[in-house]
Amino acid sequence: MNRLSFPTQMRSLRMAGTAAIAVALATGAGAACAEGMRVSSSAFADGGVLPAIHAGLGECGGKNISPPLAWQYLPQGTRSLVITMKDPDGAKGGGVVHWLAYNIPATVSSLAAGAGNETNEHVTLGKNVSGAMAYRGACPPVGDSPHHYIITVTATDLEPGRLPPGLDANGLTAALAGHTLNGSTLVARYSR
Repeated sequence: MNRLSFPTQMRSLRMAGTAAIAVALATGAGAACAEGMRVSSSAFADGGVLPAIHAGLGECGGKNISPPLAWQYLPQGTRSLVITMKDPDGAKGGGVVHWLAYNIPATVSSLAAGAGNETNEHVTLGKNVSGAMAYRGACPPVGDSPHHYIITVTATDLEPGRLPPGLDANGLTAALAGHTLNGSTLVARYSR
C-alpha cells in the first residue's frame, strides 16, 4: 500500500480545492496554494517546525504568541476571512482546536505575530479546546512524535462582523456552510 506523508496528504487535499475539508480541519517563508489562493508565514515553511515562541506557555516551551500569517490571491467576492489552527494528532488522535479567528475583513492581507491572540477591530475569536476565546499555542505531550498544526485561511462571502464572538469549531463550521469561497493551508510541526 502506498502511504503518503501527512504534509503530502495535506497538499493533495489543497490541490483538490475542497474548501469544506479545509474549514473542517491550518528566504525562510513558508507558503501553500489552493487554486490560486495563497497563505504564508514568515515564521516557518510549510511542513516545517513551528518556532517555540508560538507554543503554549510554561512547560509547553513557548510564549503563546499567534504566528504571523499573510494571504493573497483571494477569490472574487471575498468579504471576510477565517483562520483555524487544529492539531489532528492531539487528544490521542481525536484532534484539538487551538485557534479560531474570523470576521477578518478582506481588506486585511496579513496578521502580525500576536495579532490573533485576542479579539480586536479586525479579528473575532472563537473558542479553543479549553473553551477560551484566545489563541492556544502548541503543547503536545512530552515524547510524542511531532504533532501537525494545520493552519487554514478560508475566504468567505460573509460581511465582517456577521459572525458572533465565541463560536466553537462546530458552530463556526455550521455558520460557514454555503459561504466559503476557497481556502489555503499551512502545516507546522512541533514536539517537546
